[in-house]
Amino acid sequence: MKIELLKTFLEVSRSLHFRIASENLFITQSAVSARIKLLEDDLGVLLFDRSKKHLKLTPEGHRLIKHANELIFMWQKTKQDVGITAQHSMQLVVGAKSTIWDIVLQNWLQKIHLNIEDVSLLTSTYSAPELRKSLLNRIIDIGFLFEPTFVGEIISEKVATVPLHLVTTDPDHMRNATPLNDFIMVDYGESITAQYLREFQDAPEAKHFMSQPKIALNFILEVGGAAYLPRQITFKYLSDNQLFLVENAPVFSRDIYANYLANNQKRETIEQALKLFPNIRQ
Repeated sequence: MKIELLKTFLEVSRSLHFRIASENLFITQSAVSARIKLLEDDLGVLLFDRSKKHLKLTPEGHRLIKHANELIFMWQKTKQDVGITAQHSMQLVVGAKSTIWDIVLQNWLQKIHLNIEDVSLLTSTYSAPELRKSLLNRIIDIGFLFEPTFVGEIISEKVATVPLHLVTTDPDHMRNATPLNDFIMVDYGESITAQYLREFQDAPEAKHFMSQPKIALNFILEVGGAAYLPRQITFKYLSDNQLFLVENAPVFSRDIYANYLANNQKRETIEQALKLFPNIRQ
């Protein structure tokens, strides 16, 4: 099965339109149709319902999305690993939830590049269950989560504690600990949501819900609002008075854990990389 067919399928599944997919892939619409037909013939199922005006994924098409993403990532991993030159002798595959990438991992990757020779990085974003499965299946070398993984062969190490502060774009509310009507709830996991609901029982429901802190940050900088955000990504805007700290609001925090297999052949390099975190394990 060719990877190009799977990439074409994913593009069509996102746009639900052959013409738009063809423009995004820089190929003809007939080529897109032909690739989807080849993939359907190969699998022996219909992936899209073409019977109505608008294209629609079939149940089989919905199920293929996850597998297609996994296969494409594995192909990228294989190509990179096989093609590594002598000067880059090791591939380090890192996975994390999208929220964690925003908070602490960007700078950490740069430190690996600057401080550890002979390493080629490959990164990807996963949900928590997918991360654990990928670790056990040796698809990734290090998985970052908000909680440790209690599985015998997986080592979990706390690499950072992230304080979350309530910030607002309105200086008049600097000393008002009650979130405003334009409060944005950012997804830091169930424990933070539960703490927030306990502390702000009488507050109005959040106006928006966003999966990543940087999305919430950019949103409130443009249109105003308030959100709990990591100090790491708000420092510059607080200094420039684009954001203001709500002084009386409770501060929440999330621990971040690095998870890796105890018998990973790259364990020495993994541990060397983890030592580059500024607030290393306690």
